[in-house]
Amino acid sequence: MKISYNWLKQFLKLDWEADRTAELLTNLGLEVEGVTSFESVKGGLKGVVVGHVLGCEKHPNADRLKLAMVDIGQNVPVQIVCGAPNVETGQKVAVATIGTTLYSQEGELWQIKKGKIRGEESHGMICAEDELGLGTNHDGIMVLSEVLTPGTPCSKVFEVEHDEVFEIGLTPNRSDAMSHYGVARDLKAGLERLELKKELITPSTSNFSIDNRSLKIGVDVENSELAPRYCGVTINNILVQESPTWLKNRLKAIGLTPKNNVVDVTNYVLHELGQPLHAFDAAKIKGGKIEVKTLPKGSKFVTLDGEERELHEEDLMICDAEKPMCIAGVFGGIHSGVTEDTTSIFLESAYFDPISIRKTAKRHGLNTDASFRFERGVDIDFTEYALKRAAVLIKEIAGGDISSAVVDLYPNKKKDHQVFLSFKKIDNLIGEEIPRDTIKSILASLEIKVSNVTEAGLGLTIPSYRTDVEREVDVIEEILRVYGYNNIDSKEKLTSSIIKTSKYDNHRLQNIVADTLISLGFYEIMTNSLMPAETAEFLKAEKPVSMLNPLSSDLSVLRTTMIHSGLQAIAYNSNRQKQNLKFFEFGKTYRKKVDGHDEKQHLALYTVGNRFDNTWTQPMGKTDFYYLKGIVKAVLDRLGLTSLEVNTEIGENLVEGLSYVHGKLKVVEFGILNKTVVTHFHIKQEVLHADFNWDAILQLMPKEKVSFKSIPKFPEVKRDLALLIDEQTQFKDIHATALKTEKSLLKEISLFDVYTGKNIPKGKKSYALSFTLLDEKKTLTDKHIDKIMGKLQETFKREFGAEIR
Repeated sequence: MKISYNWLKQFLKLDWEADRTAELLTNLGLEVEGVTSFESVKGGLKGVVVGHVLGCEKHPNADRLKLAMVDIGQNVPVQIVCGAPNVETGQKVAVATIGTTLYSQEGELWQIKKGKIRGEESHGMICAEDELGLGTNHDGIMVLSEVLTPGTPCSKVFEVEHDEVFEIGLTPNRSDAMSHYGVARDLKAGLERLELKKELITPSTSNFSIDNRSLKIGVDVENSELAPRYCGVTINNILVQESPTWLKNRLKAIGLTPKNNVVDVTNYVLHELGQPLHAFDAAKIKGGKIEVKTLPKGSKFVTLDGEERELHEEDLMICDAEKPMCIAGVFGGIHSGVTEDTTSIFLESAYFDPISIRKTAKRHGLNTDASFRFERGVDIDFTEYALKRAAVLIKEIAGGDISSAVVDLYPNKKKDHQVFLSFKKIDNLIGEEIPRDTIKSILASLEIKVSNVTEAGLGLTIPSYRTDVEREVDVIEEILRVYGYNNIDSKEKLTSSIIKTSKYDNHRLQNIVADTLISLGFYEIMTNSLMPAETAEFLKAEKPVSMLNPLSSDLSVLRTTMIHSGLQAIAYNSNRQKQNLKFFEFGKTYRKKVDGHDEKQHLALYTVGNRFDNTWTQPMGKTDFYYLKGIVKAVLDRLGLTSLEVNTEIGENLVEGLSYVHGKLKVVEFGILNKTVVTHFHIKQEVLHADFNWDAILQLMPKEKVSFKSIPKFPEVKRDLALLIDEQTQFKDIHATALKTEKSLLKEISLFDVYTGKNIPKGKKSYALSFTLLDEKKTLTDKHIDKIMGKLQETFKREFGAEIR
């Protein structure tokens, strides 16, 4: 939110530097993110002065140029070559002197230098309107008032305004500070804490009076819950034209483009007082009546931007007797706004239900200054006052007569909100005791009235504009921000409580696994848990949970699978020349059930491209199914889940893969993602994916049982065997049989080579196996080792028909 310092000074007579004021506002909770300078004319017309053309004659070497002798307030007139057709002797003109920097309409700058044009010296430039940034006219030079004195800076002639603009990062709850008056109100409270008493100057509406009752427009509010208060008044015989300079400067300083005097006044009052207003062309209100109501679903309405919108049955509309004219509190209609031909208006000021406005604005994808304030809650007691303030300004600027009494429909007056403030609660929450008189002083500066006082605390009445102050803690926050967080002593001793958590606590386990994966070259990602409904359908999702009020069509349902967000991250990185990717993510998926909703925790892994970047010390090595299997096994081993069974059943989105199960409980499935799925996300590489059922992992983790054994002091021995076996025989069968044959001394079996082809009979394959033997009580002898290996060979021959190669 942008706040003009010059505008702020209209409410508080303050002569501080802008940086000092910005610091105080930040300490009050209105964080100033930056201060920028504003000039109503780019460059501030620095170096541009009033000149008096003393003489003008034709250029001797050019038909279209003239030589002008100009008095610019110096001892000697200067010669300027000018190509404007309308330059004449006796004129007062705007002269850019040597060294002046001028700016074009596009923001380009150029510097005026002494030079020669067709052989004649030129000491400056006589300027046209567009060359100074004062307009768009370039038909000729500007001719100024004859009463002006040569040498007078044009910055004074054209009332160039210099301002400092605060960029305030306003929190959503502070709707009371969404205006210059609201910021000034907070600033006043801060100044009082510094013992600087400043009067808060409220814009006067004493000049408001009804001139006649010649233009009456009735108002009917069908639903007072959606529009608790609605005010309006008519103004006749106005002249719609360009706004005065001071008003345009105020709006341009905060980034608004002036339109015309009526619309500019409504914008001015919105940013001055925080109350949105809307002006309707009274001649376009059919039936002489305003109806505030909802319309049937599917009704069409064309807004100011020329777009036809389909209305929802809950959208509150401002209508006349025949048609809708405005989406209440959000956006006006194209056929009822103020134009240059408007001579009478109906001026609206209202309080609309914040929830209704927020839903309507989001449904139509509209975010206006009005909706921004209405959906956060404006001051319902300011509604009529802001209307009168705008009416007075319109009369001053556009003329006209106030031609009706003020319509004020406020059937259910809002009651003052009461809060009891406990002194003990203040001390406990803040951590130190603030003097009671200081508390009362701060509350008074915030216009929070003390209705009763007891030894225990204060009974308070909250002002209507503080819609965010509802509880005792909210009041304490107000006291603390004005008292100053920096004024609370920092304790030298820090105390904390240590909470004992289980070794198998969810958070701790996630950190353990995350550390493991990071050590293996993976990066953790955190993605959005929302996805498009179309993607959920494409991924064959089971009953996705739809958002009642989605931010956009791309975020309309809760994700049913982790694949969507992971592939989005891969696509984003791939499009930026990152081809070798290893990602992991902890997250949840959601689905709808008959009796409610279900959410599950997951750990998802993704690998794409090569295992390593290309270097001279190691080969890249493409990631494949077996690489992913190794990663999955590393995670399970780190968690101590070593007794899971292999299952070949996998989901529809995998084209090849396996799963590890514990009984009927699937713990993880992994493999190569279906090419159709990958292509849908515009990814050209093969993607490997593992999906851990994290809920199942938590369920299978041991319960606080720790086991350990000492490291053996005797050496282990390795022996290799090459077996010729049937193609159908699997390594897991050999592994299980070997451990069954030698239970005590056989510690590990690994497969380090598989061969089929030349010199191998058809239907056979060769397995190269390594066996690790260890006796924890003594050193193994060759005789003992040979006996064990012989027993294994006999077993393999008997069970699998294996031959030793």
